[in-house]
Amino acid sequence: MDERERERERRRLRTLADYQFGRGAGRALFDGEVAVRRTSTGRPQQVLAGGDRLVSYGTDGRFTLGVAGGRRLLDALAYPSYRVVVGEESEPFVREGKNAFAKCVREVDSAVRPGDEVAVVREDDTLLAVGRAELSAEAMADFETGMAVHVREGAGERS
Repeated sequence: MDERERERERRRLRTLADYQFGRGAGRALFDGEVAVRRTSTGRPQQVLAGGDRLVSYGTDGRFTLGVAGGRRLLDALAYPSYRVVVGEESEPFVREGKNAFAKCVREVDSAVRPGDEVAVVREDDTLLAVGRAELSAEAMADFETGMAVHVREGAGERS
């Protein structure tokens, strides 16, 4: 793939990210040196930076976040966009990659819908994990039981 084709692909990926996460997400995720891993058919499968997975490209045309991509999104998007804030009691579990439950949700972006990719954060906006919302924002705020976020990847121990 020549440089012009790579830039065209990067623009397309940025456009998709802006559509999924909001204006500015595409630049945040795909600026700088990124590597695109492809399927055997040539379709983009993962986007990496420095060996860390930013996103995977799903067969449904949506991105799934990696922790590195979650960090980039937090830096680019205004609080509370695409965030689920959990209490400190669930922090060690979520950091390890365990799911976040509704009873632990303290705050959530009001636009979050089931199936959306979200960052799970502490109240100070420190990234704990990334995953898929299982409930709407309203349900996360109201329910005392049930899984709020299916965590795909925990951020690991504090650094």
